[in-house]
Amino acid sequence: MTNKHPITECIETQLQGYLNDLKGMAPTDIYQMVLAVVEKPMLELVMQHAKHNQSLAAQYLGINRNTLHKKLVEHQLLK
Repeated sequence: MTNKHPITECIETQLQGYLNDLKGMAPTDIYQMVLAVVEKPMLELVMQHAKHNQSLAAQYLGINRNTLHKKLVEHQLLK
């Protein structure tokens, strides 16, 4: 029995549902789709948790502050 992280289980369940809904049609751009639907809410929540301190949020995320800033601009999350 594997001990999966709850987020992994959630993503697997939702992705399996998406693939099932295709009813045999070939999926496209799954990688970009998953990144797009996961990245923005993750950034929003981490920024809230860090009280909008980008340096702290970048540290929580394990990424460079400049990378975080770029992602915040991409997702139109800067105030």
